[in-house]
Amino acid sequence: MRVAREGVIFIVIAWVLALGAIALGLTRHSAIWSIVAILLVVIAVWVVYFFRDPERAGERGENVVVSPADGLVVMITEVDEPSFIATRAIRISIFMNVFDVHVNRYPVNGTVRFLQYNKGKFLHAAHEKASLDNEQMSVGIESGARRLLVRQIAGLIARRIVNYAKVSDAAVQGERMGIIRFGSRVDVFIPPSSAVRVKVGERTVAGTTVLADLAA
Repeated sequence: MRVAREGVIFIVIAWVLALGAIALGLTRHSAIWSIVAILLVVIAVWVVYFFRDPERAGERGENVVVSPADGLVVMITEVDEPSFIATRAIRISIFMNVFDVHVNRYPVNGTVRFLQYNKGKFLHAAHEKASLDNEQMSVGIESGARRLLVRQIAGLIARRIVNYAKVSDAAVQGERMGIIRFGSRVDVFIPPSSAVRVKVGERTVAGTTVLADLAA
């Protein structure tokens, strides 16, 4: 199983603790240490599972927007987006729980033209105010004559946003853009003329699910 490089240190620590507890349980013949070992092994397995980074394939094209995140569509709304798009936009919000893959992907082909990090709060990521108040990283992509924005938002448990993008980088649809650790949300801002394909309550798969069709 491929895992995200940002998770390697957490995986190593989890398994060192688990193996240490197993050794103590065996050498001391201790029921308590055996129970602790079982719990730590479960946690270590979950840490590997959390940082999994599977390959993804799906529909591609200049006029489709693929999901940047695994998760649950919790909001679809039209809003003002002043930071990069500078006009009205459709915002599709995807909430990732601790069991979802947390590697994020570029939704379209284009060029990274805008990066903005905002240090903020750690409200529950599914809340409406999280898009404005929480710690977040915004990536603006110019795709032909169109502008789109992807916003990684930290949540109640998530405390670390990692983003690989640099201004002038090529954004390749479906390729890895970053990761958020331990539960979070990703917002995608697309032109209001787009035809949205998903609904609130639908689950998405990063790099596979098509969120919307862009107007040609």
